[in-house]
Amino acid sequence: MALSTRPLGNSGMDITTVGFGAWAIGGGGWAYGWGPQDDDASVAAIHHAIDRGVNWIDTAAIYGLGHSEEVVGRALRGISGADRPLVFTKCGMIPDPSRPFEEPQRSLQPQSIRRELEASLRRLGVDRIDLYQFHWPDRTGTPVEDSWGEMARFVEEGKVRAIGVANFDIDLLDRCEKVRHVDSLQPPFSAIRRGSGADVIPWAAAHDTGVIVYSPMQSGILTDTFSAERVSRMDEKDWRRRNPNFSEPALSANVALRDALKPIAERHHTTVAAVAVAWTLAWPGVTGAIVGARSAGQVDGWIPAATFDLTGEDVDEIAQAIERTGAGSGPRQPAAEARR
Repeated sequence: MALSTRPLGNSGMDITTVGFGAWAIGGGGWAYGWGPQDDDASVAAIHHAIDRGVNWIDTAAIYGLGHSEEVVGRALRGISGADRPLVFTKCGMIPDPSRPFEEPQRSLQPQSIRRELEASLRRLGVDRIDLYQFHWPDRTGTPVEDSWGEMARFVEEGKVRAIGVANFDIDLLDRCEKVRHVDSLQPPFSAIRRGSGADVIPWAAAHDTGVIVYSPMQSGILTDTFSAERVSRMDEKDWRRRNPNFSEPALSANVALRDALKPIAERHHTTVAAVAVAWTLAWPGVTGAIVGARSAGQVDGWIPAATFDLTGEDVDEIAQAIERTGAGSGPRQPAAEARR
């Protein structure tokens, strides 16, 4: 089946409602790595997603300290021009290569993001990046107006097609919007981590800003095969071992919510992963969801989310399950007036 598409704000790009997330394929050896990863499997997963109809990839310079972009670039070299996906990447997290497991510096200094842009273009092997995004707010004291002004210059220079931000609050969004339109927003959003549904997603809808949400399956929890036992088998350096959602008391509530999605998946003849992703796509204002995969098989688990819609009854049932299990935080479903 053809995958659904939506316009990414007023950027001029129509994107499939699911996109390939390249965080995990950066591999291990850094602060937020997912453990060892085979590059050939990563390239095969990217090609499989594109063959299934996905038309965009989201990566970042920090993923694997540049390795994810290199793998994406390798995958792109095997795809002809007409079939090549849109490429989105991010800047603003600067690691110390001699201390890869330390927290990266969050810098949006104009000269720094320009250096990052040039490096990303080289690693990806492209002349222009379709969407270039700030990964996190700056912590160097640089005014966001200066940073965003530099991003606007990248567009003027033809090195970037559209510009966006990730993990920004409404105050920072407003400040950017006064300088130049924010083409896209990338917030965390899942049936467990729901806070963005109360503030920045409605902001984006009101400003014609596209929204691509990340971690819609809560980094693997909202999938068919996840279990508490699986956490114990994760690589010792896997960042998820440090995340509260993967330890008690949150873990049991999260698994209970995952279990509550199973009857809905059965009704739609699909997977729990697809239901979890489809839940994020049911929120007004959301354009698409970034969904990671480390193998072609994982792609097949979530790609059906772009081929069906949850019913109002499904959304209500999930809201009731959220309340019953106590999993996560944030609004349990879109406001009734927003769903009309």
